[in-house]
Amino acid sequence: MCPGLGARESLEGTGSLVVAPAGCQNNAGRGRRGSGRDEAPELGPGPGPDPLGGSSGDQRPKWDSKLQYLLSCVGFAVGLGNLWRFPYLCQSHGGGAFLIPYFIALFLEGIPLFHIELAIGQRLRRGSVGVWMAISPYLGLGCLSVSFLISLYYNMVLTWVLWYLLNSFQQPLPWGTCPLDLNRTGFVEECRATSTVSYFWYRQTLNVTAAIEHSGSVQWRLLACLAACWAVVYLCVIRGIESTGKAIYFTASFPYLVLTIFLIRGLTLCCVCVLQSASGTGLAFIVFTEAILHMPGSPVWAVLFFSMLFTLGLSSMFGNMEGIITPLLDVGVLPRWVPKEVLTGAACLACFLSATCFTLQSGSYWLEVFDSHAASLNLILFAFFEVVGVAYVYGLDRFCDDIEWMTGRRPGLYWRVTWKVISPLLLLTIFVAYFALLTQTPLSYRAWNPQYEQFPLKQEKSYPGWVWAVCVLLSLLPALWVPGVALAQLLAQRRRKQEDTQRDTRLELQDSGVC
Repeated sequence: MCPGLGARESLEGTGSLVVAPAGCQNNAGRGRRGSGRDEAPELGPGPGPDPLGGSSGDQRPKWDSKLQYLLSCVGFAVGLGNLWRFPYLCQSHGGGAFLIPYFIALFLEGIPLFHIELAIGQRLRRGSVGVWMAISPYLGLGCLSVSFLISLYYNMVLTWVLWYLLNSFQQPLPWGTCPLDLNRTGFVEECRATSTVSYFWYRQTLNVTAAIEHSGSVQWRLLACLAACWAVVYLCVIRGIESTGKAIYFTASFPYLVLTIFLIRGLTLCCVCVLQSASGTGLAFIVFTEAILHMPGSPVWAVLFFSMLFTLGLSSMFGNMEGIITPLLDVGVLPRWVPKEVLTGAACLACFLSATCFTLQSGSYWLEVFDSHAASLNLILFAFFEVVGVAYVYGLDRFCDDIEWMTGRRPGLYWRVTWKVISPLLLLTIFVAYFALLTQTPLSYRAWNPQYEQFPLKQEKSYPGWVWAVCVLLSLLPALWVPGVALAQLLAQRRRKQEDTQRDTRLELQDSGVC
């Protein structure tokens, strides 16, 4: 969606999308239509100074090769959710039958939106703020805020992965046995009541509280791992796509190598059956860790698995951070003489400080709140604004002209129909259905409480009123940037027109000698 625009600073040398020289920006490309071309501002920057006040589109960093760009797109599009969420959804919604609506939505909504976003990034070569420049640069702050919120909790997941990775370099694995009690006469009661992998996750890693309103203390080991993760992210994005393009060769390809190894290993196992299903952190840190314990050479498999998770999430973080840094560069939050590395470091530091709340004992509950409410609704809404803005505000024919000018090929009927009709309707339907589901489903969470009478089952609890308010704020605040700022700009424009009219009237009266 819109946050992804910032991840594509420039797409030169990436196959079908080839940028024309800056001097040709004003030329009438092939198939350029004359009707209506002067009624709205041009989509892309022309020659001369950049209206954003920053560097022009032709000064954007370039990908070194087509392969580098393709790997970057794959790394940004495929994340942790594809590994620990999608298989669970397939299993819980009819298995193979789930793939039917999935592929329908993919071809009628996902792929057209992906194409339109790549084309916008190619034509504009700016971040989310630059995309909205014709209306107001602050409209892109909604997209920027979504990237910021996602980066906060996404890197916290990488923090947990790093913690498990560091603990994998030992034999036996620490989540394979229960610790002794204080008297050293038996195992800890909480561990005996559940499993060793669950105890290591909830008590020794998270040290989780029994309720979200009980914040607890900062877990310093997790805080150190969080700082290390943000340091790795900073080193990888310090020079934009010049540095991420080098790292993406490993971070985008290594996960598939490890997944292939695990697939071969799974196919060679005998008498395998599925006893339970899980998703999210429960799948990665409980189910998979339990399975690794029963594999010969378990530390090796653990290192491979968590290294794969770390690189998979790291490649997604590249796009999220570019969705923050590029718009900030476009609006010029720092003087032009300040190096980009300083802005990148400041952004990573701000994200690190903001994410320290997830290192509290209640941090896992807050991460669930952010994951459930910060992105989903906002991304659907921004995608709707994006496709409607291109198809109806800017004009679909003009947009197709731009694509033909860049690539030499005009989009076919499939693209035009999906952009004009199908994708907006699907997005609107999904938004209404998702919003109705949120309003009808009570806000609750499942707490790890050793005092619960049905322990080790989790206790279902309702969110306190103030947490419910935070959920609503996370769901609405990023989305309100678009209509809110647009309305404010409209009112300000009308006020300026009224003031100009009144001033002109006074001048006319003064000239006529009435006043």
